[in-house]
Parts: sequence; C-alpha cells; structure tokens
Amino acid sequence: MANETEAQHPNDNPCDIDGAAHAFDLVLERIIDAPPEKVFKAYTDASILSQWFVPKPWRLSDAIVEPRPGGRFNFTMHGPNGEVFPNAGIFLEVVPNRRLITTDAFTPDWKPSGQPFMVARIEMEPTADGKTKYTATASHWNEATLKQHEQMGFHDGWGTVADQLNALVKTL
Repeated sequence: MANETEAQHPNDNPCDIDGAAHAFDLVLERIIDAPPEKVFKAYTDASILSQWFVPKPWRLSDAIVEPRPGGRFNFTMHGPNGEVFPNAGIFLEVVPNRRLITTDAFTPDWKPSGQPFMVARIEMEPTADGKTKYTATASHWNEATLKQHEQMGFHDGWGTVADQLNALVKTL
C-alpha cells in the first residue's frame, strides 16, 4: 500500500520513467573518402585520434583509447587561449569497422560519473564506391544539455572534425 506522501505526489518517484528513448539528438552525416576500416582505426588508435579529434587550432593530449565495452575513452582538449577541458568516458559498444558508442555517464568500473552530458554514437557504413557513410550522433538526457551542446558549437565543431578526419584517413 502506498503511503500518503506517495499518493499525493505520484510523479516524484525518480524511478517512474516511461522507458522510451527521447529525441534529444544532434546528428552530423558525412561521406568519408576512405573505407570504414580506416575510419575505425582513426578512432581507436590514440596517436591517430590526437591528430584530428578537435577543431584546429585546438589540440588533444593524453588520449587513452581502449575499444571494448567498459574500456576508457579519455582525452584532454587544449584551446588556443589556454583552455583545458579533460574528458573521461567509456565505450558502451564496439562493433569493429561499423559502430562505436561512448558515454561520459560511467567510469570504467561502471559507477555513475556524476553529471552525464551525452552518449556519442559513431556509425560507419560502407558505400558501394569504397567510401564510408559517417553518422555521428550526440544523444543528450534532456533538452537543456542538447541546447548547451548546440551553443558550444556542435555543428561547426563536429563538422570541422569530420572534415579533418576525412583529410587524415586518406593518408592512412
């Protein structure tokens, strides 16, 4: 039997969710002029990731890439004016040459990491002409973090990074 407080405030239960996915996604699509194997390698080799994963003149350091569920996906972004943004996350799913899903919501020992920002999903679909249909999706928990990511420059930033990826994979 529910107590009186629960009866008065049935929606105050944080576990009372609808179980449905919500559409707080930002999506970027590109055709990358290389097969998915090269795109996957550019994501999963820390030394290669450091060459393209932030829009220049920003740079990336301290990349740790362990492409397996629960493996770390950590790096630090450095801005041209001394900005420093450490990022710590884990892989949720790794399908070689097809899909990478990461999040900042958990630590490598599957503990909540604090305030989660997003789940990133990278899809790599081979095309008939040997290229890759690249789809990057940033899924947010709510509209506020989606709007925050837009204001941080998602489209320009992730677009620039995809262009840098496209240029780099041609050399691999």
